[in-house]
Amino acid sequence: MPKMKTKSGAKKRFKVSSSGRIKRGQAFKRHILTKKTTKGKRQLRGMTGVHDSDKAMVHAMLPYA
Repeated sequence: MPKMKTKSGAKKRFKVSSSGRIKRGQAFKRHILTKKTTKGKRQLRGMTGVHDSDKAMVHAMLPYA
């Protein structure tokens, strides 16, 4: 059986921690930042977890993660 391919867009967007948790970057931080508060922009920093309903889909895109 041939190897499964990893989706190249998914490997750029998601990281899998050593415990198996899938992390993703925050949305809404690229442009139109002038109307957002400083607190809101600060809280968009860093990574957050993938929602439980999306985990199966992300695991399918990252078969070896």
